[in-house]
Order: sequence, then structure tokens, then C-alpha cells
Amino acid sequence: MSDFEAQLRAVSLRVTRPRLAVLAALRDHPHVDTETVIDLVRAEQPTVSHQTIYDVLRALTETGLIRRIQPAGANARYEARVGDNHHHVVCRSCGAIADVDCAVGHTPCLTASDDHGFVIDQAEVVYWGTCPDCAADRPRNDSPLPEGSK
Repeated sequence: MSDFEAQLRAVSLRVTRPRLAVLAALRDHPHVDTETVIDLVRAEQPTVSHQTIYDVLRALTETGLIRRIQPAGANARYEARVGDNHHHVVCRSCGAIADVDCAVGHTPCLTASDDHGFVIDQAEVVYWGTCPDCAADRPRNDSPLPEGSK
């Protein structure tokens, strides 16, 4: 039995080819949007419908096997890394997303200044910046402007 099959059975989900394909796609391609998941799954299983993949994403998210993240102003993305309370860094230019391990190392990473009576068990942080590729493509402030610029 594969790890994916065991994960599905552990949360009382039937083992199906679309569920296995979605889990594999997210293992190999973290932080992808729904359309990318559809493309990845259909490359291996061309007859799988869009609705089936939407249903699989919903079921896997509801059971905690995958995580849905949605940085402000971006499409929802999915990842298979769950259960460790990690955070994300997002490029303002291209939208690339990378994982950032918990800053303190325990859940929750941050202590709220006022918990308003809530029992806090998780913190979610999104760091924003410019990825190395986009930073390399931008002219530096101290470099001359490209020819023809004013």
C-alpha cells in the first residue's frame, strides 16, 4: 500500500485514481492553483473531469490531507505540507510562493497581544517581498536607467 493510500484510508476516504493523482501532483508541485492541478492530473488521466478534481480538492482539504492557502489578491493555491504550522513568503511581482518554517518552532508561532478569549491553536503568517528571480530582473536603484528611459 502506498503512503497516499494509507493517508486516504486514515481519514476514511476511498482510494481513487483522481485522489491519488491530486496528492501526487501537490507533492511534486506545491503551491499550485486549481487550474494547474487540473492540468497536472489530466496529463496522466485525460478523462478526469474538472468537477471531479474540484470535488477531490474539497474532500482532501476538509479532511486535512492538503491545505488551501489564498494570499491576498491571489487565486487559491494548494499544498500537501500540512500539520506543521508553517508560513509562506509571496513574491509581489510574479506570485511565487515558498514555505517558511515556524519562526519560534511551536504552535502557535506567535502569541496574540489580546486573544479576546479565544483558545488559539494556530498562527498564519504571510510574508511579502520580491523573489530572487524578479529582484535580478529589476534594475537596481543605483544603476543607470535602460537606454531610451527618462
